[in-house]
Amino acid sequence: MFDWLEKLPIPEGYKSEIVGGHVFLWPQRDTHWDITANILEQLRTAYPRKLLRSDVRMDCPGRLNGFAPDVVALSGEPGDESNVQFVAEVTSRETAGNDHGPKKDAYALAEVPVYLIVDPYAGEWHLHTLPEGGKYHACVNFGFGEDVDLTGTVGGVNPANPP
Repeated sequence: MFDWLEKLPIPEGYKSEIVGGHVFLWPQRDTHWDITANILEQLRTAYPRKLLRSDVRMDCPGRLNGFAPDVVALSGEPGDESNVQFVAEVTSRETAGNDHGPKKDAYALAEVPVYLIVDPYAGEWHLHTLPEGGKYHACVNFGFGEDVDLTGTVGGVNPANPP
């Protein structure tokens, strides 16, 4: 299925991924990109560029999951998906249910220590931590304008102490 998707003529400006065996396509919007770039810029102060990813396919636990997270921060060797420390997804109207549902569950099952969902439509962000047994056991929610402090997160995502 992944080979088939990679051969499709996806229109320029659209993102694609597979969630639970279903193919999703949605347009990349300016607001979405601005938020993604902002997260990348902030993480860039702590992570070398080679340990950051954006819109790169990442296989996740579950049936036919090939996600393309908006932001991924790795620790250790580039290309080693088992070293994912942080994932951020910026919701779109078309895929918000995936970000808050099956993708959150898959990231928890993969024990991604920090999962940030940024929702520009609701004007809020959700920080999920403490993955165990396929669930996140801690969640903090705030509105836009509130800083996201990752210094105390389990994954050690700390701009003052880069990997």
